[in-house]
Amino acid sequence: MAKNIDKLLANILVDKGMISPEKIDDMVKEAELSSRPFSAILAEQGLAEEGKILEILSQELKLPLINLRETPIEKSITEMIPLKFTSYYKFMPVKIENRVLTIAVAYPLDVKTQDEIRTQLGYEVQMALAYEGDIHEMLKTHYGLAADTINKIISKTPRKQMEEARAEAEVEDIEKLAEEESVTKLVNQIIIEAYKRRATDIHIEPYRGKVRLRYRIDGVLHNAPVPPEMTHFYSSILSRMKIISNLNIIERRLPQDGRATVKVQDQVIDLRISSVPTPYAESLVIRLLPSKMTFDLEKLGLSKNDLKIFAELVKKPHGIIFVTGPTGSGKSTTLYTCLSQLNKDKTKIVTIEDPIEYEMEGVTQMQVLPEIGLDFAMGLRSMLRHDPDVIMIGEVRDHETAEIAIRVALTGHLVFSTLHTNDAASGVVRLIDIGLEPYLVATSVEAFIAQRLVRSICPDCKVEDTGQPEEIKEQIAKDLGLRTTYKIKLYKGKGCKKCNSTGFFGRTAIYEILLVDNVIQELILRRASSDEIKNVAIQRGMHTLRQDGWSKVLDGITTPEEVMNLTETEDKQQHKPSSIVVKTEAEVEVPQKEPAPETGPKPAKKNRRVYARLNTKVNISYKIVNVKSKSLGPKDLKEQYGTTEGISAGGLQFVSNEAISLGSILELKIDLPDADKSIVCLARVLRVELRDEETQAKIGFYISVCFLDISSAERARLNKYVEEELI
Repeated sequence: MAKNIDKLLANILVDKGMISPEKIDDMVKEAELSSRPFSAILAEQGLAEEGKILEILSQELKLPLINLRETPIEKSITEMIPLKFTSYYKFMPVKIENRVLTIAVAYPLDVKTQDEIRTQLGYEVQMALAYEGDIHEMLKTHYGLAADTINKIISKTPRKQMEEARAEAEVEDIEKLAEEESVTKLVNQIIIEAYKRRATDIHIEPYRGKVRLRYRIDGVLHNAPVPPEMTHFYSSILSRMKIISNLNIIERRLPQDGRATVKVQDQVIDLRISSVPTPYAESLVIRLLPSKMTFDLEKLGLSKNDLKIFAELVKKPHGIIFVTGPTGSGKSTTLYTCLSQLNKDKTKIVTIEDPIEYEMEGVTQMQVLPEIGLDFAMGLRSMLRHDPDVIMIGEVRDHETAEIAIRVALTGHLVFSTLHTNDAASGVVRLIDIGLEPYLVATSVEAFIAQRLVRSICPDCKVEDTGQPEEIKEQIAKDLGLRTTYKIKLYKGKGCKKCNSTGFFGRTAIYEILLVDNVIQELILRRASSDEIKNVAIQRGMHTLRQDGWSKVLDGITTPEEVMNLTETEDKQQHKPSSIVVKTEAEVEVPQKEPAPETGPKPAKKNRRVYARLNTKVNISYKIVNVKSKSLGPKDLKEQYGTTEGISAGGLQFVSNEAISLGSILELKIDLPDADKSIVCLARVLRVELRDEETQAKIGFYISVCFLDISSAERARLNKYVEEELI
């Protein structure tokens, strides 16, 4: 029958003008001489697509063409049909009804083969056509990965011998078993399958009486079914992985880390192999990294505005740039991309990493080795003798490393590093918590960049998602400041062959960039909370991780669920408003030579005041800490005296003979009546107003300030004084 089918297919292809008669005869002869199907030879030669061949056979032979990936297959079917039959005859059992077994094949079986299956299984055979790749995939899904290989090993090895091999602990026997071709092939199949699925990690975990295999794809773990018999070969798999990564195969009680290099489909891949002991056996995690990778800022997922900010940051002559986020958020890739932009012949770049993720030509890379005392701090001190222009530190973990990195940035080096924090503003608090002085952080750090990785919608099966609730669109509009939800369209992936029916293919990054300018520096100096720093940064134009995520949702790059799973809601991020009014130098009002509409302090509306205000005179003294105006000289930095026109627990107003620039920081001392101790704190200038020239003998200015670092006890004391005087 096989020859008849080949001739039938050949005649149809010739009649349709798809292949010349001379060419088709050669293909038929090749199929007769080899054991390969005629259709496989046609597809390999590029003469006819597999899908077209299946359509022709389905029409001519009246066989159903099914989508095997979407066809439900009960577990009882695979339990009844042994793997040795399915792998030998290359079919996938689909269903059994009334003693009739329906099987999916990529090419119709001849009568003799059908009779063999009928005799050995005891069922009548009914064929359906399916893609060959789908059949292989379903065999792995329902029988387990590498089940065919394991079945062949078992058939060649008596069970008693397998149990003895597993029980023995002699190195020679384990090593010999690991080097057998069958076990090597089994390990190779696990790695090849990971590569085909675009996995970044392989997790092999032993439990009582079973082994679990999982692949991390686009940041999410997916189970890979394995046959129960794999537990008999787990020690051999461990030994094989240890041998190729130069680990100690005798040591089973301590964690070990190693590296290996393999080649899969002309692609060289670096394997980072880690083993940890568990109650049943060692658990393995294998990370797959391409040996060579192209880094491009434009492919990171940056918006146009963020791309400009990144481009400016990498051009900085000195300072430190921190990338923050949890493990697996793409921080290292972002740093390597920045380094690739700077990797020129005139620039010396040195890195210290744990571990080295990617090898970069032209960059001197150092691996941390704690077992011999080579930690980040020691490596950082040593690399300075190599006269670097740019330095990358894998992670700032402790005070010593942080302090050296900060001081290196202050002495003319551009430094890149990472921190483990949830958002950009928390990076400030993290550095201060590990012991750095705020002035070091404020003067050395150029930016904190928080990032996350979200899964991208598969472009091949992308469709509009009309099932999303209206509340999601309303939340997006609210967070992005949109007036209406009318034009908001959401998308999803319905699942296809390319994305393994997940609806996602690849990942992209979302960012939150906190630039450390003068205003943020002032907040750092007074040890402001991360919430206050974040609120001020948002007022100054910073977009949050969630806002950047929503932008990618509107662009059809990812789904709302991805963004919501990885970021906080904007409602949670709305904290109490900062006591600092944010203004740029361009917003500072220049006093004019014309009378103000009113004289004296302007009373504020009661419903807008947090603290009660008392219009009274209280003696104060002040000194300008930072000079914001070039017109001020050394005399202005000395302590000066005055009296208040109004005072509250939140701030005060006093008269000055000369204007003080907005944003200036004052060191303030307040002498309350009948009090032995003065209130001392820092204050920031919020408003400068010209006094009425007609009613004043001398022109002056009303200076309004808010308190910055006043203690709770002093604020309560001041509030109590004001309220008692008002009574």
